[in-house]
Amino acid sequence: MLSRAARPALRAGVAAARPATLNAPSTATYATLREIEGRLKSIRNIEKITKTMKIVASTKLTRAQRAMTESRAYGQVSNTVFEKAETKAMEGEGKKTLYVVCSSDKGLCGGIHSGMSRATRRFLLEQPDADLVVLGEKCKAQLSRSNARNMQLSFAGIGKDVPTFADAAAIADQISMLPTDYASIKIVYNKFINAQSYEAVVIEAFSEEAITQSPNYAAFEIDDEVLGNLREYAFANSLYWALAEGHACEQSARRNAMDNASKNAGDMINKFQILFNRTRQAVITGELVEIITGAAASEEG
Repeated sequence: MLSRAARPALRAGVAAARPATLNAPSTATYATLREIEGRLKSIRNIEKITKTMKIVASTKLTRAQRAMTESRAYGQVSNTVFEKAETKAMEGEGKKTLYVVCSSDKGLCGGIHSGMSRATRRFLLEQPDADLVVLGEKCKAQLSRSNARNMQLSFAGIGKDVPTFADAAAIADQISMLPTDYASIKIVYNKFINAQSYEAVVIEAFSEEAITQSPNYAAFEIDDEVLGNLREYAFANSLYWALAEGHACEQSARRNAMDNASKNAGDMINKFQILFNRTRQAVITGELVEIITGAAASEEG
């Protein structure tokens, strides 16, 4: 047993040691509280950005769908000639195929570009010697890692605005200047199904040889000097259709992606807000414990 004279000294020693012990975790808690507050602020800023991008994508989608409807009408009417003539792609040894992949330079739109790259890789597995022309930097970066030797030409600056027929005609002219005489040109693009879904499909752009060998070609009475112009116009029309439809798919996918990102940011804000409140409550409780302990120690002293 301790003597009565020694007890006050022991109490004073314990009281002096206690605040030093409680101060270490308190400092760490304050640092954690500031970190949580900083994260909350950054997530709220991200939520504002994603909501703004969703609004912008929704506005652009209306214009993109209007352009898509117009281009689809032109493209389908243009291809009706080949459907009626029962035109088929040329096949056989020495017949080379060109794949034109229609993507864009912009991201933040889900897996719309990677899905088209996967579809193109499947086509190239069936035709390993086929050539590639890529519109847009996104698919170019993806396909250059796996199929760089197939790539013949690429275009940048795609997807900044709604595509026009003049853009498609300029691209078609550059592709027609390639030295290889292709028996078949296949345009790979994202087909707009609805606001939530799309799929990578192919439009066939036939060569002059394929058109002349169509079973019902004679019924149209096309002059030989006009045939080349018809083929070039049909190719540019199909390219315009693919670009416009792909642009609509991109805006729709970006709107959905930004909507999902905003919802995820909202969920994270709620979780961090609860964590912040609990941590702040723990800090206040710790401070009250220190005050009460100090008061009790001073009373006993």
